[in-house]
Amino acid sequence: MAYAATGSTKIWYETEGDPSSPALVLVAGLGAQLTSWSPKWRQMLVEEGFFVICFDNRDAGLSTHLSGHGAPDLARLLSGGDLDPPYLLEEMAGDAAAVLVALGVASAHVVGISMGGMIAQQLAISQPEMVSSLCSIMSTTGDPSVGQPTEVALASLLVAPARSRDEAVEQAISSWRVLGSPAYPFDEEVERRRIAEAYDRSHDPDGVTRQLVAIISSPDRTAGLGEVAVPTLVVHGECDILVQPSGGRATAAAVAGSQLMMVEGMGHDLPVELYGRIIDAVVANTRRAPAPAPRGEA
Repeated sequence: MAYAATGSTKIWYETEGDPSSPALVLVAGLGAQLTSWSPKWRQMLVEEGFFVICFDNRDAGLSTHLSGHGAPDLARLLSGGDLDPPYLLEEMAGDAAAVLVALGVASAHVVGISMGGMIAQQLAISQPEMVSSLCSIMSTTGDPSVGQPTEVALASLLVAPARSRDEAVEQAISSWRVLGSPAYPFDEEVERRRIAEAYDRSHDPDGVTRQLVAIISSPDRTAGLGEVAVPTLVVHGECDILVQPSGGRATAAAVAGSQLMMVEGMGHDLPVELYGRIIDAVVANTRRAPAPAPRGEA
């Protein structure tokens, strides 16, 4: 447990597993902290023989929150107005790179979910030497013609900020009921506990908005993805209404030789019942890559 620095921004990271094993970095989604990756998911990857790295994106968790920039005018941006975002996804990809550098990892298998998938894509584009394989889960390319949320999904997110811990938990539970996987059970007790623990660790609605502005303001990655040469797996739920399936299909179409895994009954979450199937696919994708360089070797 430590910090990596990118300029004045500090990125909190944690690791699990044998440091001499191949590195695999998990990149969390919008507003999510590294704790959003369940202990079971991380442990399964460790048992598959990976040195697992998780970190808090900027404006989330224990990493630097850019509070001095205040709350962006999201309504103006969504209506077509211009904003000067404090950062873009490229800077967030730089944060991921800084974590790898701090750990002496020359290259890693990179798995990102939702916004984390966008960051993982950008890292593979901007610093391809640091990415051994890429897995983009329930994400999209940045092309505004694909992967857009439905009105129902957008409405579940664009709610007034909660005024208390209890209200924040209830809002999140309501949102996940809308966005989650309809074919799999919703374990409210587990989700309620996870959301409450995340709130206690860090709660910053303005930070989430700054991340959202970074997503909207960042350029289309389609052309850059066309240059990605590492083994790539794209996983997407057929029932995802927050990042609709066209986003996953466009991502796979953009990366030559990529593999697309569309999951029936899956929405914008990772049901525990699917862990084994998805992790098997992630592991198979990493095995298509050359062995990464040992730690500390560029």
